[in-house]
Amino acid sequence: MRIIAGLLAGLLFGIGLVVSGMSDPAKVLNFLDIAGSWDPSLAFVMGGASVTTFLGYRFVLRQPAPRLADAFHLPTATQVDAPLLGGAALFGLGWGIGGFCPGPAWTALPLLAPGTLVFLPMMLLGLWLGNIAMQR
Repeated sequence: MRIIAGLLAGLLFGIGLVVSGMSDPAKVLNFLDIAGSWDPSLAFVMGGASVTTFLGYRFVLRQPAPRLADAFHLPTATQVDAPLLGGAALFGLGWGIGGFCPGPAWTALPLLAPGTLVFLPMMLLGLWLGNIAMQR
């Protein structure tokens, strides 16, 4: 049942990314181009996601446990440290250069656009190299 729930949640998330335009790197890059052809619509997508997450967490965390697990697995780290700042900076640079973050890149894969076909393997390579670096 957990696999089916995960599949349905991922499908809903992917559809949301496509409908909101997040799988189009031009939309993301236009949002980041404040001095040029700025497109503020992505701010509404992010605002809607923030409100949904804020309300959803308050509702879900009132429950004693998740429906399909024994306990909640919430982050315990509370400090802002160098790995967090470095990872956030790398994520932001990748998003700004490529116009993708990981989820939308996967949803754009069926289009076989050259940018997607370069971004995804490089993202996977970066994840692999980052994992190796963290183990050392």
